[in-house]
Amino acid sequence: MAELKTTRKHLRRPPSVPVTLEDAARAPKSTSKAGRNLPAAIGVAVVLSTVLVLSMVFTPVGFLVLACIGSLIALSELKAAFERAHADIAYPVMAVGAIGILVSAFKLGMEAAFVSYYAALGAAIIWHLVSGYSSRQTLRNIAVSAFALGYVPLLASFAVLLLLRGIWPVLLFVLITVGNDTGGYIAGVMFGKHPMAPSISPKKSWEGFAGSITATLLIGTIGMYLMGARPWWGIILGLLCAVTATAGDLAESLLKRDLGLKDMGNILPGHGGVMDRLDSLLVTAPACFLIMHMAFGW
Repeated sequence: MAELKTTRKHLRRPPSVPVTLEDAARAPKSTSKAGRNLPAAIGVAVVLSTVLVLSMVFTPVGFLVLACIGSLIALSELKAAFERAHADIAYPVMAVGAIGILVSAFKLGMEAAFVSYYAALGAAIIWHLVSGYSSRQTLRNIAVSAFALGYVPLLASFAVLLLLRGIWPVLLFVLITVGNDTGGYIAGVMFGKHPMAPSISPKKSWEGFAGSITATLLIGTIGMYLMGARPWWGIILGLLCAVTATAGDLAESLLKRDLGLKDMGNILPGHGGVMDRLDSLLVTAPACFLIMHMAFGW
């Protein structure tokens, strides 16, 4: 009898090893060392890049429409995220305000974008004041609405301002930001040993940051030279964008960690939400506009 029990014990399959097709289908999908579904991430990146280029090739309005759609989705993700902290943004006002800020930048320039921001913020404040919440909750809602309005559409308006100078400034802005992420990712996976901010983003390392700087310096120098600027402007642009893009990524990571989120959404396979792709771009757009404005005398 004891021998039969031993035989049955050895015949029992380990619960952690999928041996049937059904078990294999339930097994977790493989991800890269950095925690991404790499094939899905690459596929989505290619599609997004294609849509971005096509939106600018035919008419600048296409890029404006794309920026508006991206901002509306990003604001909806922020709304859902802030609700976890019992805070609410005035999304209807935010949506109208976001479109107003971006269209104002496209039609009238930077000053008009800031005027639209303050107008939208004023409308959001009125929205919250008449919502019937306690004074403390109202103040919290106003604060997160002001943050969301400045974080997404106002920063995105600098990308629209770059578009007014042509397609190439926008492409360089996107390439240098993507280069920062890609260079940091590759260097971090291959050489990362020293965490940069372990309490915020454990996978981000100083070796990865060095890879980011290398990539942004290369892209910035070549890009600015091809656009007719002196090479040292490219060096300044590369160094500044490495800092802003990394800071934007860390800032969103800090926000997600505080709210108990892994991703802001799941609309983009392998990437997360729209905000997870815009975090570096949003903070880098003003830096690119400033350096190019100084370099080319806009």
